[in-house]
Amino acid sequence: MNKEIIRSSSQKGLLFGIVMIFLVLINFHLMASTMISKLMGTNVLRGSLPEARFFIIFLVLYAIWVGWSAASREGKTIHKLFEGLFAGLIAGLTVALFGLLLFYMLETQTDIRKYLTALSFPSMRFFLLDMGELGILVHFGLFTLLGLLGSALAVGLRSQKVAHFKQGVKTAITNLRLRITNALPESVNKYGKYGIYLLLLVILFLLPTRWGSYYNFVFGMVGLYVILGIGLNIMLGLSGQFMIGIAALFAMGAYSVALLNSPIPHGLMWGFWPSLAVGVVMAVIGGLLLGLPIMRLRGDYLGIVTLGFGEIIRILLNSDLLTDITGGPRGVQNIQQPTFLGTPFNDVMYAYLIIVAMAVSIFLYYRLENSRTGRAWLSIKEDALVAQATGIDVQKYKLLALCVGAAFAGLAGGIFAARNQFTGPNDHTLMVSINVLSVVIVGGLNSIPGIILGSFALRGLPELLRELETYRLLVFGALLVFMMLVRPDGLWPASRPDLEEKGSPGLKEDIEPAEEGRSND
Repeated sequence: MNKEIIRSSSQKGLLFGIVMIFLVLINFHLMASTMISKLMGTNVLRGSLPEARFFIIFLVLYAIWVGWSAASREGKTIHKLFEGLFAGLIAGLTVALFGLLLFYMLETQTDIRKYLTALSFPSMRFFLLDMGELGILVHFGLFTLLGLLGSALAVGLRSQKVAHFKQGVKTAITNLRLRITNALPESVNKYGKYGIYLLLLVILFLLPTRWGSYYNFVFGMVGLYVILGIGLNIMLGLSGQFMIGIAALFAMGAYSVALLNSPIPHGLMWGFWPSLAVGVVMAVIGGLLLGLPIMRLRGDYLGIVTLGFGEIIRILLNSDLLTDITGGPRGVQNIQQPTFLGTPFNDVMYAYLIIVAMAVSIFLYYRLENSRTGRAWLSIKEDALVAQATGIDVQKYKLLALCVGAAFAGLAGGIFAARNQFTGPNDHTLMVSINVLSVVIVGGLNSIPGIILGSFALRGLPELLRELETYRLLVFGALLVFMMLVRPDGLWPASRPDLEEKGSPGLKEDIEPAEEGRSND
């Protein structure tokens, strides 16, 4: 057996074993087991431990992943199987040694919660599957055997037969879609998508009345992040400006609505709709003031400056010196709710407002992307020097992108403050900017469906699955690493327009006469 195969397999097995130990030290194995129990219809009372069988399911999936990851894509089948077996054996041995240490601490009643707060005696027993020393052997055996199974699955699913089968299925689906498209009237093919959009809009308008207040709140949070993601995507995805301080522009919209529409600290009480318009304008002014001095910055330098801008705004809002103006650390409370035809907004009407704001934002984004301005932004993103050489005013268009993106952020901020009837400095931290950036990157640059999917994955699911709240940063980091390795273009990447296909008939008509003339000569 090749020494390189043994070395790489042992490294992967040791890495997976260490990761499993780390997950146990932060009690992630309990959370994962609880989630699996919920998926299987068994609720776990808060403060109690799930059944050990749910942890075994987690171990089975993890051990199969070890073997799958260890099996290389090239080489002999026997070598691939050995890689999975050996990696599982090393991972099992590492986890078993850790389990032996836990068993010793249980036997001697050694309490180390002073140093590792999550590693309690019940957590140790749960990791050993409530079997004592027998649990150590179970861990070793599971990782070894399932590592082999994972590599066998990798060999089978990566084979040429499976690849041909997948390609055949894709071809059949494509042919079926083309047949259906050719059979439909031209008017249906041209305007059918608008009917689908209308159907989705009708469904969205019906759902808030069926959901409860909590699900409307979660939906509203996802919708606001969709609007923020669209604004950031105009800056980052279209014009290529690495913006990290979008929370500052979000705060300008929120505080404009709060200060102009609450009794304290100024008692202006302008009403929601004029305040929202002012919030959008203030966010645009903020984007303009931010953009003027940084037009020559690019890449990481631009990101650092915008990050600093966001932190400056947060510190100013949190300052005691500005308490009389912005409310200081306490924020602004009792923000007046909007009304429509004299009826105050409730959770259903807020959901409708966010749906309308999302629809308008998506419509404006598509119009901008397909306009001359959008093409100028894309050319600046690809190569600013070449764009400038073709006559594009780079600074003007980059500044325009910042202002338009800031308008979307101000819109989201104003609705956010009115819906919560409160806003404060803690609502506009750096983490908000990181969340919006993660939504765009995970969902996919220049992809509206990707931004919607990323908003639901990063904002909706953590709200629905409260058990993940403690591990939010861990999940964020793992998800970003996973996306870079597996889906670098995002969950739903944008499709580039096939301009060559559209221009090919004209080109062909121009080329053919030239070829005929050349043959006659």
